[in-house]
Amino acid sequence: MTSNSTRDGAQDSDNITSDAPPDGAASEGAKANQRGQSAALAALWLGFVVYAFVAAPPSSPDTADTILQLSTGQWDGLNSWVVALFNCMGLWPLVYAGLTLADGHRQPLPAWPFVIGSFALGAFALLPYLALRRSRTAAVPLGTVGQWLNRPWLGWGIAIAALILFAYPWMQPGGIHAAWLAWQDFCQQWQQSRFIHVMSLDFCLLTLLTPTLFWDDMADRGLNKAWRALCLVPLVGPALYLALRPND
Repeated sequence: MTSNSTRDGAQDSDNITSDAPPDGAASEGAKANQRGQSAALAALWLGFVVYAFVAAPPSSPDTADTILQLSTGQWDGLNSWVVALFNCMGLWPLVYAGLTLADGHRQPLPAWPFVIGSFALGAFALLPYLALRRSRTAAVPLGTVGQWLNRPWLGWGIAIAALILFAYPWMQPGGIHAAWLAWQDFCQQWQQSRFIHVMSLDFCLLTLLTPTLFWDDMADRGLNKAWRALCLVPLVGPALYLALRPND
């Protein structure tokens, strides 16, 4: 009886051992997943570039003047939703900087050129870095700039600024009615202006790409998956994560 039990136990142990994937297979699976993710991000970048310059609405004659007005704070006469969106696009690189400048220490390429480029090009500049990077399996050391960006004040500042910008169209004279009319005009411009069209898609794309960096950062800090819900809230959610994440 004892001998049979021993054999059965050994057989069960062998079955369990045989069911578990060997370390080499797990490593190969992780590499395959990484290659798939990199290929998908590279294809997304290429598709976005082609769409922006081939399939998006044509450029408006006044695009250069509009960008100059937006950049210099001369917002009178401009659509309030465009003003808010343009300034939100200036906050996204700060969000990504809070992660990429530390992440880049163990990546094939340094992150800072892509972060700087994202201030002007948004996802066009960040997507190549995200495609080339490798998911981390351990925390990385923070340099001087990384330690500076790791402080909560960055996240709080971005979150407050984003909330103000989200409220900006509703704060104009005329209140809700004016915001609604401005929104209708924005939708029309989105269909007719390449600048407005691509900038809107860029904002959405930067929102959807946040998990590629944030989930690694959460794992490094030992945070549970509930924190991932913050990525679902455009701009404000990632900013709050930067403000609330443990800094130890």
